[in-house]
Formats: sequence, structure tokens, C-alpha cells
Amino acid sequence: MSRTRLNLTKRAAAALAAGAVLAALAGCGGDKRSDEALGTEGVRKPAKPKSAPGLPGMPPVLDPKDAYAADRPNALSPVAKKFLPRVYVPNTESDTVSVIDPKKFKVVETIKVGDQPQHVVPSWDMKTLWVNNDLGDSLTAIDPVTGETGRTVDVSDPYNLYFTPNGKHAIVMASMDRELVFRDPKTMNRVKTVPVTCAGVNHADFSMDGRYFIVSCEFSGELLKVDTEKMKIVGQQKIPFKGAMPQDVKMSPDGKTFYIADMMAHGMWVLDGKKFTTPKLLRTGKGCHGLYVSRDSKEMYISNRGEGTISVFDFPKNRLTKKWKLPQGGSPDMGGVSADGNTLWLSGRYDSEVYAIDTRTGVQLARIPVGSGPHGLAVYPQPGRYSLGHTGIFR
Repeated sequence: MSRTRLNLTKRAAAALAAGAVLAALAGCGGDKRSDEALGTEGVRKPAKPKSAPGLPGMPPVLDPKDAYAADRPNALSPVAKKFLPRVYVPNTESDTVSVIDPKKFKVVETIKVGDQPQHVVPSWDMKTLWVNNDLGDSLTAIDPVTGETGRTVDVSDPYNLYFTPNGKHAIVMASMDRELVFRDPKTMNRVKTVPVTCAGVNHADFSMDGRYFIVSCEFSGELLKVDTEKMKIVGQQKIPFKGAMPQDVKMSPDGKTFYIADMMAHGMWVLDGKKFTTPKLLRTGKGCHGLYVSRDSKEMYISNRGEGTISVFDFPKNRLTKKWKLPQGGSPDMGGVSADGNTLWLSGRYDSEVYAIDTRTGVQLARIPVGSGPHGLAVYPQPGRYSLGHTGIFR
């Protein structure tokens, strides 16, 4: 017999044997898993794809160990490189925005906006700055390329504004309305309203995977945990301190811990966001208010509004390491870090001024007079790929 004929015979025998095995499997009704695994023609079905660990549509984190890996010094996105370097200061009692040239340490323009502007918030795509006119029930757009104002959109009670990590929704912190309002990030049309039972929803931050966010309730001293995709409150707890007034919220670089500033407990609460168990208090200074991560993700700057100081928390060491005191006192409130990471900008809430502080030395670089009641100022532009809102949380 030729070698070719022999090989054909062997292949035919192998095919008959395989057919017999399949027939036996088909005839045996006891192994349901085998029936499901094999198709009608004996072809194995592909395994079901595993769901993505992060919020659907969210840009994946650059470093699973550092949520702020995209925020390195001067790492501006292509769109942000076109923006004017400015510090935008909303003056709640003057109904204006003071615009500061950070190189000259000088106000170069004053913009008239709506009633009681609370924060200046970068949009998710970073192309628009939204002025939150709280009592004016509106948002005023500023073009960061030109610094000029654009449209004003009617929005009820916009005390603060955030954006989901996938850019699908804007979230208005309607403090007096007692609502979290999910809106279209472009038109600001209402998508879903989530009533809350706590009082004074105002600040928030998102988990590493974007699937939930933690919200502070200032006037009732409570915390909320909200499912981002379901737009649903999944946890609520009272802070274990009489008279607590939680403020700013910030997640640690590794995503394991949330820090919540408390101006009455004079420190920040340390919370396990995933477990949402009772937080522990770390005292920083009187009137603890704003929280800002350094460009290298190693430190966090904490403004203590009631005593005119800034505490510095070291993430790797897990402790406070420094405290800087403003030389003439003051009321450091909300702000942000410069693109190069060398300057911390903070509003002086009760002193009609803005402070510029050297992050390398703690030395005050400037005190700049602005309007009355300066609050949530935005330093712009800043590094990062997209904005989660507030005065600038970038990832």
C-alpha cells in the first residue's frame, strides 16, 4: 500500500472515531455542561466576555496604583495647551469672577455673572469652565481659550458640579433642593433626579473604577455612597461627631481611602470607600476645608480656614508632615495646584483675597485682592485627560 493511501486510511479512521465520540456525547443526556459547551456541529462556543472592571465608557486608569498618574507637572492634554493660563475666582457676595494672571499675580479682568457664584468647574472634556451661580439658578460658560463668557443655562440650585468618569452625565449638587441631579453634560438638560434625605450635599469624589462616588452632606453631618451607573444611593451614614460639617472629598492615589474635610471636627475623616464603614478622624487644624493632591501624588495640601494654615499629608508615610502658616493670617478655602505643581492657589473666603503658596517651601508668594466672598477658584489649565468637576479633579 502506498504511503499516501495509508495516510488517508488513518485520517478516515480518526474521523470515524471522533464521530463515534460525538455520537456518544449526544446520546448521553446526563452531561448538560458538555451539551452547552459544544455547538450543534461540535464546535466549542466562545466563553462569555468578562465585564470591564471600570465604569463602562470610562478611560482606563494609566496606573492601577495611582489614580492621578495623568496629572504630572505640565502634562497638559492637546486641547488644554490652547488655554490661557489663568486663575478664575468666583466672588459669592460680589456676583463676579475675578480673573488672575498667575505670572503677574494680578487681577486682569472682572466678569459679571449670576447671583452667588460658588465654584468655577471645568467640564469633563475640559473645553468649558462652568460658573455655578447658586442663587441665580444658572450656569455661566467661560471659554478657556479666550477667557470670554458664553451662554448661560438655567439650572436649579447649582451649588457644585461634577461629571461621571465616562463623561456621560453632569451631576449637580443641589444643596438646598436636597437633590443629586444627573444632567446631559452638554445641554444640561435633566436626565434623572435623585432626592436625598441628608441636608447640604456639596462635595464628592469618585472611586478608582468610577463605579461609585462619595458625597458629603454639610448641614446634617452625613456621607452618601452613590452607584454611578445606576444613579442610586447605596449607602448613607452619620459622621460620629456632634455638629460635624463635612466639606471637600478626595480619594487617595491608590484608590483605597477617601478623605473628607470637616470644618467643625477640625480635621479630615478617613474612610474605606469600598466597605463604607465608620470613618476615623485625623485632626489637621481649625476649620479644615479643602483637599488638593500634589503633582507627584505623594502629598495632599489641606486648607484650615479657621486658623489660616495649610497642613501637608504624606500619602506613603500615612501621616501629617508639615504645617504652613499664612504670615498675616487669613481664611484659606478652596483652590487648586498650578500646572507645574509649584504653586498652591487658595481663596481667602472672609478676607476678599487669594493666596499663592510655594508648594516646595510653604512660603506665601502673593496675596491678591479680589471681590467679596471668594470661594471655589479654578486654576486653569491643569494636567490630566478629563475632569471630574469641582475646582478641578483630573484623571
